[in-house]
Amino acid sequence: MMLGPKALLRQRMMDGNKLARLSSDGVPACVEASSQSTDPASDQDSDDEFIHESSSYAYDEKCLGKDPYADVRERMERLAANDRALHATHTIKGSTKSHEEELSIPALTAMSTYLAYTVLIMCGRIRDLLASIFGGRYIRQPSKTNPVPSDNRTFFAPIVKSWEHFYTRRLYHRIQDCWNRPIASNPGAHIEVLERVSTDSQKSMKLVGPIDSIPDERTRNEYTEGEFYTEAHNGAVARKCLNLGSYNYLGFADDWKNTCQDEVMGSLEKFPVSAQASRNEMGTTALHRELETTVANFLRKDDALVLTMGFNTNATTIPALMGRGDLIISDELNHTSIVNGARASGAAIRIFRHNDIAHLEETIREAIVLGRPRTRRPWNKIMVIVEGVYSMEGEYCDLKNVVKVCKKYGAYVYLDEAHSIGAMGRTGRGCAEYTGVNTADVDIMMGTFTKSFGGMGGYIAASKEVIAHLRWKCAGSSCHNSLSPIVCQQVITAFRVMQGQDGTNLGKKKFQDLRDNSNYFRMRLNEMGLLTLGRYDSPIMPVMLYIPTKIAAFSRECYKRGLATVVVGFPAVPLLMARARFCISAAHTREDLDMALNELEEIADILQLRYARSPFSS
Repeated sequence: MMLGPKALLRQRMMDGNKLARLSSDGVPACVEASSQSTDPASDQDSDDEFIHESSSYAYDEKCLGKDPYADVRERMERLAANDRALHATHTIKGSTKSHEEELSIPALTAMSTYLAYTVLIMCGRIRDLLASIFGGRYIRQPSKTNPVPSDNRTFFAPIVKSWEHFYTRRLYHRIQDCWNRPIASNPGAHIEVLERVSTDSQKSMKLVGPIDSIPDERTRNEYTEGEFYTEAHNGAVARKCLNLGSYNYLGFADDWKNTCQDEVMGSLEKFPVSAQASRNEMGTTALHRELETTVANFLRKDDALVLTMGFNTNATTIPALMGRGDLIISDELNHTSIVNGARASGAAIRIFRHNDIAHLEETIREAIVLGRPRTRRPWNKIMVIVEGVYSMEGEYCDLKNVVKVCKKYGAYVYLDEAHSIGAMGRTGRGCAEYTGVNTADVDIMMGTFTKSFGGMGGYIAASKEVIAHLRWKCAGSSCHNSLSPIVCQQVITAFRVMQGQDGTNLGKKKFQDLRDNSNYFRMRLNEMGLLTLGRYDSPIMPVMLYIPTKIAAFSRECYKRGLATVVVGFPAVPLLMARARFCISAAHTREDLDMALNELEEIADILQLRYARSPFSS
C-alpha cells in the first residue's frame, strides 16, 4: 500500500528519522540548515569558559573584597544552583511545575479578585449613567448651537472602543498616580521623584513645583517635614526614593562619571550627537562599526547590526526575515515588540505554552506534517522565537531544550536577550552562556543596550549573510535614523568595563553584585511568604498582588516609605494576575535591600500579601 506524503511524514517522525532533508515529502529545503551547527557534538563548544557554567559560583574575596553576604552565602548558592540545574542546564532531574501551575490562583483569591472588579465596574457604570443624565467631566453633551460633525453616529464610528474607554476612565484614571512618575535625577539606585498633585480626581496630574509656590503653609510644612523630602536641581519639590523599578542591572547609571564619562564626552569632539540619517545613507560612523564588531566578538557571532531602538529592533527585523509562506512559532509570553514584528511580517503564527518544550515540539511536528492551511504545501521556513529572561515573569528560557528541538526538526532559533545580556552568565553573555548553549546553535541573537549598558538601541547578531540581508531589508537600518554615535561610545565603554579591558575588576564585581543582590532579595521575599515568580539568578522579581485595589495600595504604601516600585495590572498582564515587579541592580547595597525588605514586611502585613503561605494571604 502506497503512503501519501503526510502519512509518510508521520511514519518517519514516529521512526525517529531526521526530517531536515525530506524536501521531496513536503519539508522545504531552506528549513534544512536551521542552525549554524547541526552536528550533535556541537553542543559542546571548544571554549569551555564560555559554554559551561560552573556548578558553583565561588566568591573571590581576593579579587572582589569582603563578601557582604558571607552569613547567607551558602544558602543563597544552594538555592541558585538547584534552580540552575533544574531549569537551565538540566544536570539534575526533578519534578518541575508548569507555568500554569505556578500561576494557579487559589479559588478564594480568584473569587475576591472577581468580586473587586465587579464592584469597580458596577460603580463605574452607575457613575456613567448619572453623568449622562446630569452631566459629567468625562461625557460631552452634544451642542445644538455649535454641533460637532462626529456626534452623528450615522456617519462616524467611535474613535475608541467602549470597554477600553470605560476601563481608562473609571479604573485606570483613579490610580494613575501610581505610574508615569517623573524623576529629576539619574536613574540609579537612589532617585529623586518629583511630587505631583491632582485637582480633578486623578484625571490629570501636575507637578508641585518649587516649595515657595505652594500658598498654603500647612501643605508646605507637610512636604518639608517629611522624612524623604528633597529639592530637585530646579528647586521643585521631590522625594528621595530607593529605586527598585528601573532597568539599571549593572549600575552604570550610578558610577557613570567614573567609568564612562571621559570616553563618552571625549567622543563629542569627533562625532555629532546625531548622525541625522539612516544607516544606509550617511548614518554610519566608525563608532557604529566598532560597536558592531564588539557585539559580534562578545557573542562569538560572525557579524552584528546595531539599531536605534530596542522595541523597533524586533518590530523591524522579524518582518525582514519572515514573510508569506513562512511560519513563526512564538512563546505565549513574548514581548509586544515580538508580537508586533510577527504580525507585520505576513507570516503565519503559532503559539506554544510558555517554556513548555513538549508543546513546542508538538507544534513544530504538526506544522511540518500539515503544512500550510488549505494548500498543505510545505512552509518555506520555520522560526521559533523566545526570550532569554521574560520581563513580567522573571523566568529564563529553557534554551537548551528549545535549541535541541529546533535542531531536531530544522527550525531557526531567534533569541531576544533584552533582559539577559549583561545580566546573566558568569561573564554577562546572557542566556546562552548561563544555560550552556553554543551561540552557533542560535541563528538570530537580539538584545538591547538599555538594561545593562546604560545606553539605548538594540542589536542583531548572526551570520554574515543574515546581517548583510538585514542591512538593506530591515526598516530599522534602511529607513530609521541611526543610533547616536555618542550612545555607541557609551555602549563600547560599558563593554570594555564588563570584559575587564579597562584594567580593573569592576566588570567582574558588577556581575557578582547583581547576582548576589538578586538572589538575596528573592530569598528574603520567599521567606516572607510573598508569592514571587521567576528563578534565582534572574534580576527581575514579580510579586503577586491579584486584587485590583491592592495595586494602588501597594504602590502608594511603598512610595510613602521611600520605595520607588513598579506595579502591573490589566491589560499588561491577565485580569487576575496583577503584580508588583522589582528590578535589582548591581548598584544596590545590602543595607539598601534590607531597608526595603523591612518596609515590605510591614506592607505585606497591612495588605495581606502572603499568598505563598495561605490563600487567605495572612
